[in-house]
Amino acid sequence: MQPRWYSGATRGQWLALAAALLGWAFDGFEQGVFPLVARPALIDLLGLSDDEPVRIWNSVLTASFLLGAALGGLVFGWLGDRIGRVRAMVFSVLFYALFTGVCGFAQAPWHLAVLRFLAAMGMGGEWSLGVALVMEKWSPHARPVLAGLIGAAANVGFLATSLLGLALKPDKFWRILLVVCAFPALLTFLLRMFVPESEKWEQAAAKAPSPGLGAIFRPGLRHRSLLGAGLGAVALLATWGAVLTIPPWVGQMTTTPHAPSYALMTSACGAVLGTILAAVLGHRLPRRVGYFGLCLLSFVACEILFLTPWTYGAPFLAVVFVVGACSAAFYGFLPLYLPELFPTRVRASGQGFCYNFGRSLAAIGVLVTNFGLDLKGEYARTGSIIVLVYLAGMVLVWFVPETRGQPLPE
Repeated sequence: MQPRWYSGATRGQWLALAAALLGWAFDGFEQGVFPLVARPALIDLLGLSDDEPVRIWNSVLTASFLLGAALGGLVFGWLGDRIGRVRAMVFSVLFYALFTGVCGFAQAPWHLAVLRFLAAMGMGGEWSLGVALVMEKWSPHARPVLAGLIGAAANVGFLATSLLGLALKPDKFWRILLVVCAFPALLTFLLRMFVPESEKWEQAAAKAPSPGLGAIFRPGLRHRSLLGAGLGAVALLATWGAVLTIPPWVGQMTTTPHAPSYALMTSACGAVLGTILAAVLGHRLPRRVGYFGLCLLSFVACEILFLTPWTYGAPFLAVVFVVGACSAAFYGFLPLYLPELFPTRVRASGQGFCYNFGRSLAAIGVLVTNFGLDLKGEYARTGSIIVLVYLAGMVLVWFVPETRGQPLPE
């Protein structure tokens, strides 16, 4: 009989999980705050309400975040392989908390772009470090549930953002919403004082010197790194280029009070469900089949959303819920699959590259779509084009290693 996922869990394992879940929740909160505040913040900083400059700067902010996360995932992932998961997480959480908080004092759009880039470095690092720490400390039979919790935690943060957006109107209090994002810095005290280091990392570090940044591109790992980055890019491009434009799209669609916040909240609720189901149910399928199924479901749901001439209301929000569940399900799948691609000494670096380098490809896709296509703020049409990337994912997945049923590489 399969033991329960928490059977035999130690105090150290629970502390590591709690710290990681809090980190991902705060990470999700700080990612989710920008879809709500970007439009009012840019209107305020630009001193105008013309949609075109706002759309352009919003694309720049999105790209700066994605590029910063890509760099941070690699740098902080390497740091975690070098000095340990926990110590590196302290720096990554401080990075994303403090720089997002400082965004509340921005005086020009380019200030937001620079600060968003720096904050994103910490967010990208925190994801890879937390996944490595939790997956290495817990028993193998717990990994499907843990992967689902990882994805759900970030989306709980998104949900908290939407609820706060209802309490504090983003068009009037966008600076306060951003300053609040500095509070996760307090998490560093929990990390530094109570969370134990990964024993697997300590054992691996004692056997061999710290690898360089290029270790994941050596023969035997290079193809895993590049293909894993492709899988991450598909999910991230669709999320950042299409799904996260739903709140500003709703802002164009209706003047109903708090409508963008309700849309974000609906999407986040769907995402929490989708991430847990993807990890728990997907664990029973071959990894390739699971990813292919997620791409197919997400493609169909997104195209129904973006190609249908909607008016704001319950039917629209119901489809947004489904889109949130399908598109976010990848963030329950990736924490399950990516750790299975890399040995312990380069696991954080490898995961950080795969998950976050995908963001750099997503940033290029966002910029090309917004500046290379004459769409003039047509969020629905833009989204319908960007989610075609799911078709590429359906092909790419058949070239990645199949790892179902295998232990984490040592």
